[in-house]
Amino acid sequence: MEETVFALSSGQGRAGIAVIRVSGDRARLALETLSGRAVPPSRRASVRRLADPGNGEQLDEALVLWLPGPATVTGEDMAELHVHGSRAVVGGVLDALGTLEGLRLAEPGEFTRRAFANGRMDLTQVEGLADLIDAETAGQRRLALAQAQGALAARCSEWRNRLVRALALVEAEIDFSDEELPDGLDDQALSMVMGVAKEIREVVASGSRGELMRDGVQVAILGPPNVGKSSLLNRLAGRDAAIVSDISGTTRDIVEVTLDLGGVPVVLADTAGLRETDDPVEREGISRARARASASDIAVWVVDLAYPTPPVWPEELQAARRVVVGNKGDVGDTSFPCGLVVSATSGSGMEDLERFLADAAQDLAGGADGSTLVSRVRQREALADCLACLDRACEEAWGEAALAGEEIRLGLRALGRLVGRVDVDDILDVIFRDFCIGK
Repeated sequence: MEETVFALSSGQGRAGIAVIRVSGDRARLALETLSGRAVPPSRRASVRRLADPGNGEQLDEALVLWLPGPATVTGEDMAELHVHGSRAVVGGVLDALGTLEGLRLAEPGEFTRRAFANGRMDLTQVEGLADLIDAETAGQRRLALAQAQGALAARCSEWRNRLVRALALVEAEIDFSDEELPDGLDDQALSMVMGVAKEIREVVASGSRGELMRDGVQVAILGPPNVGKSSLLNRLAGRDAAIVSDISGTTRDIVEVTLDLGGVPVVLADTAGLRETDDPVEREGISRARARASASDIAVWVVDLAYPTPPVWPEELQAARRVVVGNKGDVGDTSFPCGLVVSATSGSGMEDLERFLADAAQDLAGGADGSTLVSRVRQREALADCLACLDRACEEAWGEAALAGEEIRLGLRALGRLVGRVDVDDILDVIFRDFCIGK
């Protein structure tokens, strides 16, 4: 018998209500022991007095729920205790549960891991739930919610069914070659495989958008020293995130600020001024600035319009979007060719810069409508593996049916890895380790 686990599933700290979950074969016993009564009717809230089973001291008056499996989030018997959210009440109830034989505090992500093990969720839904817990913008919420509700899993199931039908046709050609079979079975199979491959190719092509929505669009603020990069960052952030000084080379390390622009997370990076220098510390800062620029999705080159010089983009820069921003537009030469003219001091032109960043970020991340299916590298790579197998199957053109059939099987196996049906033991710990306790 697997151990029964319990944990606080709502947030830590003082609150009006806290939810404690118990999952496993002893959930009924735990609820009856603390309440001193039989469990209430299934899935019907009931007010119960909770007491310490050791000394009978009242712990709280709580709203309790009895949720018999397998129709629960974990697939096991569950009990929920909705107690008052003070540390004393929560701590007392958790301590009391811990004294019961066969019960222990859940590890981070254990409730979700049991849901996965019991077939209540697949791996893409697990990842979606993890992203939903961490979502900070509307776009991240929509993308994570779609995955948690099985959007990608549903597409995978559809693809799998079509590939299984195609494989059945190929196997029929192989196993019953001496029988009279309907004409065109191989053409039907090829058409099915090509159709699935086309749809997967479209999803893989948009995979980087989902990853940007999940991880944030990277923006590097570049330029020579003392052009106002740090002031620009502070103005965009609405706070003093970076040190501003008239002394050249003040910024040595990268200063990051994350913004929500139109529902898309945008990570701004203030970097060291790019110039030649003998200072080893500043050289290291410049090296980091160049490395960050090479990994950026949007590059902003800042020009001091009081002393304007043309931008010198780093050779390694691969950013999909670039813009030259003239700073100090309130006192400088506004005729200098720039994409945008702003003043970090007065704030003029900052709305235009924010709008540019928001539009570029939404374009790169596929908007904030949650329509992108793939949000992780693991998902994109599994689909890419499947696509490669299907492409090889199509290249066989059924000239060698056995080889084509084997490639379809390998493609189905790649889809299985994506949703967690095969070969996933080595990645489970990585996925679940970042979950909070109680989920």
